[in-house]
Formats: sequence, structure tokens, C-alpha cells
Amino acid sequence: MVHSSYLKGEEPRQLLEKRMREEGRLPPGQSASLKWPVLHVGADPVFDAATWHFKAGGLVEAPLTLNWTQMTALPRVEIVTDLHCVTRWSTFDNRWEGVPIREILSRAKPIPEATHVMAVGHLGDQRYGYSTNLPLADLDRDEVLLAMRRNGEDISNEHGGPLRLVVPHLYAWKSCKWIRGLIFMEADKAGYWEQHGYHMRGDPFREERFRQSAT
Repeated sequence: MVHSSYLKGEEPRQLLEKRMREEGRLPPGQSASLKWPVLHVGADPVFDAATWHFKAGGLVEAPLTLNWTQMTALPRVEIVTDLHCVTRWSTFDNRWEGVPIREILSRAKPIPEATHVMAVGHLGDQRYGYSTNLPLADLDRDEVLLAMRRNGEDISNEHGGPLRLVVPHLYAWKSCKWIRGLIFMEADKAGYWEQHGYHMRGDPFREERFRQSAT
């Protein structure tokens, strides 16, 4: 859900939660948070602009590789969205700045057979690859972007910077931290989080938190 304005200052948490519930912006089972908690597994990757790269491949007409200079030179937009974590906290009116995902799609040109995407996070430790799967239809939306800044500040390493996928209409694990690439696929395939029991789609308003059976 995208919103055109954001909170001015801090609102007491209980009042914020009440207002968000009344506006239909607080998914079931969630609580409002005035902070942005840090939740992940393993050590944060080390960012090196000289070696960093982003790739879009798989079922595309034009496989794409961008270095950090090229990525930061792409057109940027600013959007304001809510963010819902599967661990039951939600933050509201987050002001993101980054590259619209459709800028990447227009360059890589997924072919008609591509129906799903694997978003791939940092690759230094294969145990914590931070991959997550998405239907292409959930990626190809106006409000989805590769975010570099939140609320006027660079996204910190612990929050998935320097580049984090933001898919605000799904639970936050689908907003892949430390994103390094997109692999376009002809069928759905479980990513790292989904292999460990998380839902294959993750709609917070349907409470799609976990899979009934993990494979």
C-alpha cells in the first residue's frame, strides 16, 4: 500500500496502532512499531563498491550486469509505503528512495515464459544467501524498487544496504536485503526463506506467514 504523506514526528505507539487499524493499514496479527528492528541470520556482508555488481538473468532477452556506479546512475524515484514483518511488527509511512524495478525490467526484458523471479541477496556465505521467490506480477508494480535510502538516510548495512529490494505489499522478508540479482524463471521455486518454512507468497493481509509443509 502506497501513501502520499508520512508521519511528522513520532506519534505514541498505541495511538498510531489505533489509527492504522481504523484506516485498514494494520494487517491482522501485527503491532505498530516506532522503530525499525533488525532481524536476520548470520553476519552482515561487507560492501565494496569496487567489486559490487548486480545481475538480472535467466529468462530474459538481455541479461544485465551493473556495477555500483552504473546502478547509482539509474533514474530514481521516491515512494512512501508501509512495511510489515512476519515477526508481527509494522512500520508506517517509510519514505524510500531508489531505482524503480521497472527500470531493470525494461532493460533486461523478461520473455513471456518468465512467470516468477528469484531475488538473490549477498553471495559470500551460501548458508545465508537471502534468496526469496516472487511471482513476476508481484515484482512488476509501481511501488516496487531497489532502495538506497530510507527517510532521508542511506540504508544501513544491518538493514540490507547499500541496496535493498522493497516489495511493500508483501511481508518484509520478500524485500530482499543486500540484493545482488534477479533470476527470472518459468515456474515458482522456493528461496532460502521459503525452504526454511516461510510462505511462498507472503501477503500480510492474509497472514501468509508460513507454509503448511516446507520442502
